[in-house]
Amino acid sequence: MVTEMNYKIPESVLVVIHTPKREVLLIRRADAGTWQSVTGSKDHSAESWSETAMREVREETGIDASHPQCHLQDWQLENVYDIYPAWRWRYHPDVSRNTERLFGLMVPAKMPITLSPTEHTEWQWLDWHEAADQCFSPSNAEAILMLPRFLRSCVP
Repeated sequence: MVTEMNYKIPESVLVVIHTPKREVLLIRRADAGTWQSVTGSKDHSAESWSETAMREVREETGIDASHPQCHLQDWQLENVYDIYPAWRWRYHPDVSRNTERLFGLMVPAKMPITLSPTEHTEWQWLDWHEAADQCFSPSNAEAILMLPRFLRSCVP
């Protein structure tokens, strides 16, 4: 009997979680040991970008992005990039590129985080410049460096 593999959808989100003081949350990947913001793929093609962002934030940090003190902002920007060869097996064989939608999530202050232990091992809050320097992914670092522009337009 042949079982069909459930391939990842090549549409994902990157969510920069931050405070009004430009402190940024980074989480360390369990499988690679690298620091990053919240990321994750759509669960199904009908899932909206904002639904994906809110789900991934809850799964990876325990934060409820719909809480009245939080403000989720779709930055209306997308990165399209080649999927690293080490991760390509997760996608259909015809897929080599991923589209990543950028979001910011402003929380009122630094807070404790509840990690998914199978995905992440540590978390830290850093000044936005320092957070950008810690990121493995250049697109993640670039998103963090855009934070001041989006923070000015962020209305809780």
